[in-house]
Amino acid sequence: MLGSGEAVAVNTDILPPRYRGPQLIGRGGMGEIYRATDATLGRAVAIKILAARYAEDEAVRERFTREALAAARLSGQRNTVTIYDVGEHGGRPYIVMEYLSGGSLEDVLQAEGAQPPQRAFRWLEQAAVALDAAHREGVVHRDVKPGNLMLDRDGNVHVADFGIASAAGMDSLTMTGTVLGTAGYLSPEQAQGDRATAASDRYALAVVAFELLTGQRPYAGDSPTAEASAHVHAPVPSVCDRDGSLPCELDPVFAKALAKDPASRYSSAGEFVAALRAALADAAGSTRELAVAPPPPTASTRRMTSHEESWQPGTPATSYARRRSAVPLFAALLLLGAVAGGLAAYLLTRGDNRAAPSAPQPSATTVLRTVTRASGQTTTVQQTITTTPPASTASAPASGASGQSLNDQGYAKMRVGDFAGALPLLQQAVQKLSGVGYPYEAYANYNLGYTLLQLGSCDEAVPYLERAQELEPQRKEPRQALKRAEKCK
Repeated sequence: MLGSGEAVAVNTDILPPRYRGPQLIGRGGMGEIYRATDATLGRAVAIKILAARYAEDEAVRERFTREALAAARLSGQRNTVTIYDVGEHGGRPYIVMEYLSGGSLEDVLQAEGAQPPQRAFRWLEQAAVALDAAHREGVVHRDVKPGNLMLDRDGNVHVADFGIASAAGMDSLTMTGTVLGTAGYLSPEQAQGDRATAASDRYALAVVAFELLTGQRPYAGDSPTAEASAHVHAPVPSVCDRDGSLPCELDPVFAKALAKDPASRYSSAGEFVAALRAALADAAGSTRELAVAPPPPTASTRRMTSHEESWQPGTPATSYARRRSAVPLFAALLLLGAVAGGLAAYLLTRGDNRAAPSAPQPSATTVLRTVTRASGQTTTVQQTITTTPPASTASAPASGASGQSLNDQGYAKMRVGDFAGALPLLQQAVQKLSGVGYPYEAYANYNLGYTLLQLGSCDEAVPYLERAQELEPQRKEPRQALKRAEKCK
């Protein structure tokens, strides 16, 4: 588990014989952490042993074991460090856990400082999953901090030490030299000696989030006591004041998450992280959208039957709509639709330098699409696409524009149905945003893939939609678009 420091070989009999080759890899206020090999199962494990000064107190030993067994109920939950065994040897309780080799977020912060928002949000989401699951089981962590957010070899966060701080009798500031070491993450109620609750864990996660984004704790002070006091009395600082590259739209989110009153905070850790993502997306403007707005309904966009699904462009990314209709068409209409579609493509793609009106008006083009049902039956449906001709003064996108700006420009054209005009902008956006990750690389890839679908280039759309899905696997829109691409090949 805690594989961040340099291991030190030790000769000790404080571990059961089953755990061989112990190496000291960390010390804390509550005890020592060893890396060892479980000879029975042949795997590396991390073993936490209660400090001798606590082990001498029978009540603390019993509480340690009771809390550890309660935390063990969470084993198997996503993003939670798995507990393999709880016991006592040589008069000192111990807990055997999975060994994670990636260190902790504390190590990352010390080595690198502030993290890119998309990386920080991913780690926070993973920690939120574990904390919310624990709270549903009635288990409060009480000591959420970067040092207890462990990384596996793939860079995923796992929350460690559920309930152990409390088990060691360290849930108030009365234990000098113990809790004071992590006063930077204490909720106001804990700092005042009150019992920690799930809201306290969520407060601490917000402190971690602030530190991941800015490289600083919100109330960092000259002493642990001063820092603990600031949690109780000082106003919530501004994120954008600490780091000018961060948008001030994040400030209201932290104001709520770090509220002095526990009842005023977010009701779940997942809700807090979602609010952070939404605030960043709002600050980014139209870049947050993953789809274009639907054209106004017309007589030719009437509903399909329940047996057919034709995925229409452009409902908001959070709630894509599906239209359903069944339109009996004749061979003559097929020919008419083909001619109309060809004419629309010509008008959209021709490099016409003739003067255009100063304010181009949208025009509606009726085209025909073929939908294949699961049964294999083919039905042709009628669809109206609204397009806006490009102005005569339009010029090629500036090569110096940022990837986000290019994506915004392309998105604006998508909203009015000008997919041909959006295409070169989005191609450049994807190129410039390659490797940036969530959210902007995901948005640009989705927008480009969707645009290619609209232009009939289904094969070309697939890799961009797959990249969008890889970057944002929780969203359904890339999956739906990929299904559509498969049908139109």
